[in-house]
Amino acid sequence: MKDSEPSHRRSQIVGRIQDVQWVCRFLEGDSGRGLHIVGEAGVGKTTLLDAVAEAVGEADCRVLRANGVEFEADVSFAGLHQILTPVLDDIERLPSEYREALLVALGFGAGPVPGRLLLVNATLTLLRQLAAERPLLLIVDDLPWLDRASAVILGFVARRLSGGTVGFLAASRAGGANLLDHSGLYETELEPLDDDSAHLLLAARYPGLAARVRARVVAEARGNPLALMELPRELTASQRTAQEDLPMVLPLGERLRELFVTRVAALTADARRLLLLAALDGTGDLRVLHRAVGTDAAVLEDLAPAEQERLVRTDSATRRVAFRHPLIRSAVVEASTLAQRRAAHQALAAALAERPERQAWHLAEAAIEPDEQVALRLQDAAHSVLHRGDAIGAVAALTRAAELSPVADDRARRLAEAAYLGAEATGDVAGASELLQRAQAAEPGSSAALYAAAAAVYVLINTEAELITAYRLLVGAIEAAGPDYDADDPALIDALHTLQLVCWWSGRADLWAPFVNAVGRLKPSPPPVLAMAARTFPDPARTGVEALSDVRQVRELLLRTTDPTVLVRGATATVYIDRVGELRDRLWELVRQGRDGSGQVRRHLGALMHLCMEDFLTGEWAEAQRLADEGAALCETEYPFFAWYFQYNQVLLHGARGETKAGEALAERMERWGVRRGVGSAVAFAHQARTLVCLGAGDYEAAYRHATALTPAGTMAPYVAHALWGVYDLVEAAVRTGRDAEAAAHLSTLRELRVDRLSERYAMLVAGASGLCEADDATAVAHFEQALSVPGAERWVFEAARIRLALGERLRRSGGRGSARVPLTAALDAFSRLGAAPWAERARTELRATGQPTLPTATPPLLTPQELEIAHLAASGLSNKQIGERLYISHRTVGAHLYKVYPKLGITTRAALRDALTALDGPA
Repeated sequence: MKDSEPSHRRSQIVGRIQDVQWVCRFLEGDSGRGLHIVGEAGVGKTTLLDAVAEAVGEADCRVLRANGVEFEADVSFAGLHQILTPVLDDIERLPSEYREALLVALGFGAGPVPGRLLLVNATLTLLRQLAAERPLLLIVDDLPWLDRASAVILGFVARRLSGGTVGFLAASRAGGANLLDHSGLYETELEPLDDDSAHLLLAARYPGLAARVRARVVAEARGNPLALMELPRELTASQRTAQEDLPMVLPLGERLRELFVTRVAALTADARRLLLLAALDGTGDLRVLHRAVGTDAAVLEDLAPAEQERLVRTDSATRRVAFRHPLIRSAVVEASTLAQRRAAHQALAAALAERPERQAWHLAEAAIEPDEQVALRLQDAAHSVLHRGDAIGAVAALTRAAELSPVADDRARRLAEAAYLGAEATGDVAGASELLQRAQAAEPGSSAALYAAAAAVYVLINTEAELITAYRLLVGAIEAAGPDYDADDPALIDALHTLQLVCWWSGRADLWAPFVNAVGRLKPSPPPVLAMAARTFPDPARTGVEALSDVRQVRELLLRTTDPTVLVRGATATVYIDRVGELRDRLWELVRQGRDGSGQVRRHLGALMHLCMEDFLTGEWAEAQRLADEGAALCETEYPFFAWYFQYNQVLLHGARGETKAGEALAERMERWGVRRGVGSAVAFAHQARTLVCLGAGDYEAAYRHATALTPAGTMAPYVAHALWGVYDLVEAAVRTGRDAEAAAHLSTLRELRVDRLSERYAMLVAGASGLCEADDATAVAHFEQALSVPGAERWVFEAARIRLALGERLRRSGGRGSARVPLTAALDAFSRLGAAPWAERARTELRATGQPTLPTATPPLLTPQELEIAHLAASGLSNKQIGERLYISHRTVGAHLYKVYPKLGITTRAALRDALTALDGPA
């Protein structure tokens, strides 16, 4: 059996290649040549045997197999019959005594039953005869079901294989007895798959499974391949995509039920009752079980049969009971009746008086009729888990609370709130739409109407509806809830936060009055985050400065909050006053939670938006690119409306890198979409980013046109917050096109509005713009130096480098060629590190004009950093889907990158990637 390493075809056996290799090497060695593999049900023993059989078969080894079958367990020599039937012709070559004994045992001859020793010798002689022609491997699967007669013969055979060319490989379930236990076989346990392999297996078999659901299945399956394959089958389509909450106990498929439920059903009634309590409780706390069954019950004694059957294990030190596999927990529930489950939930609710959230769920599961007290408890539980970030759990609790609500208005309010959370936080727009219909059918009151309107906003914007439709619906609901507004009404506060976004998305100054008026009428006062956001987000150039005194208090609140919604809303309030960086670590927590499926989709997107923009400003462009791709991929499947945020970040990167055509095309696409949908902010973002594209290309006239489309020169358009991000660009474009008066007018407006007080970055930009506008060289230089001396100026890498470039240009033109070299060299270094090619070339040209020689212009890299990373991963053999999972982008995005990579490398197929990349790298 030499040269039997697994071939490339077995690369599809996820996570088992090393196991196959190890078994093959063992069978080729001198360790007795008999191997017994044990493992839990469904762990993949048969798959491993199949792979080994294929591997050794390719190495010209003959394989003879038998499978233990339950209904054949009492049929003598059934297993031997399976093994030897393929070689019946070879039996004819045996000596007559051996030949007749085997034929009788196999049912092909007549005569007295041969003795055991005779059959053993006959079988060994036949096998050695076969092995003399080519190596031979016997494989026996499901040993516990092998008939006793065959097991005895094969046991003797297994002990006599040492030193020959016959291998023996068997497999059986761990913990069970079988007739080969004392055959001297080397025994090894097949371990469950590791988490990475489990995720790969699920991704290959169920590519549409949401990350959160995949994580739950991996946790429940605990590396069991059969469970990984079967559990998702029993989920609904909306459960697979995380649009519906998963049940507390995952349902078993037919194959899993056969494996586990029968073992549970064989236990005593007391043991089954205790296991059901443990399964529905989920914590394993023996104290809870004691309270649930009564202090006089002998819990440990009643659990003993389940322990003996290896279904559970108890730890007296920690006072906990644990199921040996999560699927046993599911089997316990499936083996129970509805009446038994209700009784268990009631008992657990009584035992959990000090844990109101868990008690509420048990009471709800036990309820069969509407019950307002239980509904109210479940509503409170929903709000508690929501503040901890579990929006899907909150939706499930509110939906169940609505089902238990006797009064129509309460039912409508809870359904509407569930719809709002589903649409705003979880990405379940379709599910939210259904909940909305149910809420409207239940005669909603004012709170329900507020939640329903806010939910409808997210449903509408993710369709082709115009934004103004969502605006009118929401404003109508808010005005109907007046004239007095209670600041402690969560429905109203959520509606106002939503209205703020809708007004901002619109880009229209005339839509803001209802929001401003409603916030002003909140009593006793608006919540801190909303209060600050109302001044720093809609029109920060005019009202942002007055909110700065509240920044510290709000920052401390955001740094300690456990509510991801509050965190993202607070980050939004700090965008235009440049404080997002102070929340960076907290925002990354949301990204990581989103990636592993434990967070809210909308909060994941919100964090990506803020981090993308912050990364661009601080020069972390490679990370900005990755996050933009990740956000774009999420928008493809979750919230298509928000794709323009990430397109904006991509245009900025295109412009800064000098990728003019790509930047122009994407900005044009953003603008057309924004005009069609009435999303004025998308149009404004496109103009601001396009200004940078044109500046990089040296088209200053077009840059001025786009900068002033965002806000006219000499003004800061009201309620166009993003005009702040274009202040330096507009002034530069005006100066470079000879519009000195317009540049000076814009600078005057910035000073009048005290924009420089909003943040250190704005102070740097306003001082830099002052230098651009100044006619006197010495005064201009002083302004540039003032800009660069602002505390923290180095943090804003790209903008600081642009100001250094402007300083160097002014110094050179005013005769200070020697002094110009210092800022120009620093600017060139910064631009080169960033990959800002057009600005680097401008700095290089200026340096040469000072008389300082520079290195030749570097040839732009053939591939961008991300294209290069994707190309190397593709060359390593990973699929687009696997690459996407590793880089947190969609497989479509990977394909789009490779589509651009192939022509750059002069190739047409994936197979040519490795050689092309080697050539690109050059000799080592």
